[in-house]
Amino acid sequence: MAVTQLPPMALAAVPGDGGATQGILRRQALRESAARTYARALPIVPVRARGMTVEGADGRRYLDCLSGAGALALGHNHPVVLDAIRAVLDSEAPLQVLDLATPVKDAFTDELFATLPPGLASRARVQFCGPAGTDAVEAALKLVRTATGRDGLLAFSGAYHGMTAGALAASGGAPADGVMAAGAAAAGVTRLPFPYDYRCPFGVGGERGAELAAHWAEKLLDDPKGGAPHPAGMILEPVQGEGGVIPAPDGWLRRMREITAARSIPLIADEVQTGVGRTGAFWAVDHSGVEPDVMVLSKAIGGGLPLAVVVYREDLDVWPPGAHAGTFRGNQLAMAAGAATLAHVRQNNLAERAATVGGRMLERLRRFAAGRPQIGDVRGRGLMIGVELVAPEAGFAAGAGVAPTGAGPVANPDHEEAPGGTTPGEVSPYEASPGGTAPCADAMRTAAPPAAPALAAAVQQECLRRGLIVELGGRHGAVIRLLPPLTITDEQTEAVLDRLTDALDASIRTAGTHSRELPPTAAPFVPPSTGDHR
Repeated sequence: MAVTQLPPMALAAVPGDGGATQGILRRQALRESAARTYARALPIVPVRARGMTVEGADGRRYLDCLSGAGALALGHNHPVVLDAIRAVLDSEAPLQVLDLATPVKDAFTDELFATLPPGLASRARVQFCGPAGTDAVEAALKLVRTATGRDGLLAFSGAYHGMTAGALAASGGAPADGVMAAGAAAAGVTRLPFPYDYRCPFGVGGERGAELAAHWAEKLLDDPKGGAPHPAGMILEPVQGEGGVIPAPDGWLRRMREITAARSIPLIADEVQTGVGRTGAFWAVDHSGVEPDVMVLSKAIGGGLPLAVVVYREDLDVWPPGAHAGTFRGNQLAMAAGAATLAHVRQNNLAERAATVGGRMLERLRRFAAGRPQIGDVRGRGLMIGVELVAPEAGFAAGAGVAPTGAGPVANPDHEEAPGGTTPGEVSPYEASPGGTAPCADAMRTAAPPAAPALAAAVQQECLRRGLIVELGGRHGAVIRLLPPLTITDEQTEAVLDRLTDALDASIRTAGTHSRELPPTAAPFVPPSTGDHR
């Protein structure tokens, strides 16, 4: 069976479009909020789907590497998910029960606890929240503040935790920058540097860059004049998704665990997008062996339906009844679909499969990137992959973000706060290095070229023309993001890579990077940071 063919379905065949697609899109543009995002860059009207294949109202078929922003671990309409939903419907069970106990919820909780890091599972409590990941983040932040009696929060540059006020404040940037800044100030968030190898905030990258990032965090916390009072918690993503698919080094993540544990600071792992096998382990923290105090889970845990929970150490469970609630925290269909998804991923070793297939995709994309300077970096973990596009001829003068060897302070545009008296956006090399010594001059990296968001937007459109749906993210929206379902076949994997590499070459030929304008056929660039709605 060709990868673009849908398997037999109970649905009737899609009739001739007759211009209906354009009419629906036109009415959407007239009636829906300006806040819509995906619909701007992906002008399709899906009418049926199976696995990773989506069919539009016009009969065109696409391979979906967006997967509901990572919510569809098993792809669209997987049989085990549909069977679980039908079983609940056929049983005449209530569909919505607030936080009452039900057999469906009990089964979901059993399956969830069976997948958690063992040390956490043995002493965990689970809180069912409103059905979006951002509400689970809000619950986690409220929880650690209640449990510790402290207000401050440690978060990271490049982070994305959701679009409600507290989650937005913990995030590293958002389209509504004024709102973001005000929210962050009100929430008492202290921003720390996240290890970003390609655009290292310290200009060195690799293990040394991660070491400096960890040292900065430790030094700031122990400095009575550092401006970061003893915080209520630290929140981080094991792989930053909207930030550009940036995996946290395992050693750095273990250091964050050590630093927080030594100071009685609860560590919150945001696994909303990284969980349920996405990164090649069931939970992304499993790669490092870290057991956080709190895990925020959503997206794939609902099997494609809205569901969000917070799992945390039992000694943090100190808040009174009703301290965090939500009408739709009793979604029985989502719990049934989620339990089926968790069990299927676990029983069929789909996390290991994601590691194998993702490694193969990364290897081929890196080979393809060689000799194409417009592809600045290819990175990822498991089936969470990013391709960062750049304007190589612009050079440091256009704002690459890293000072050349021997220059003064290391420019750091992706970092909002700088301890030790430096101005925002700068870090003294002497502050950056443990012991107060500057990094060796020959260890300083050549500046990474500026991001190329117009080129990324053109690639997205070229992919769509070839029947491939991809997402954008990262700084300036210049990272092509791939989030295929864990059930992707070998044949589909090759088709995705063929279409993506063809789209990259076509966009590089057409747009190049000399012109900052999009090709006439490409859609306008839309900042992608609003794309991961929670």
